[in-house]
Amino acid sequence: MSIEKMEATELLGFNKFEVDEEEPHIVLDKEICKKCQEKPCLTVCPAVLYTLDKNGDISFDHAGCLECGTCRVMCKNKGIQKWTYPRGTFGVNFRYG
Repeated sequence: MSIEKMEATELLGFNKFEVDEEEPHIVLDKEICKKCQEKPCLTVCPAVLYTLDKNGDISFDHAGCLECGTCRVMCKNKGIQKWTYPRGTFGVNFRYG
């Protein structure tokens, strides 16, 4: 048996997501996020799901979320109003490892 080393992006490609379009598990207060100077969510999310538009507004696409909670821990200004795990049968399904 041999073990092949894979890059993180390759491993993440094996994940399967069931997206809950009716009830996102992370909700932002965009006014608080807009005032945040550091915006750590832009750099700490391993799936790079937080984006900043030209108006300074942060957007989050919960499809592809790895549910690690790093954004919740790093958000010091309480811009994340809601962070829960997705409802049953929704969310990430790690299929490798």
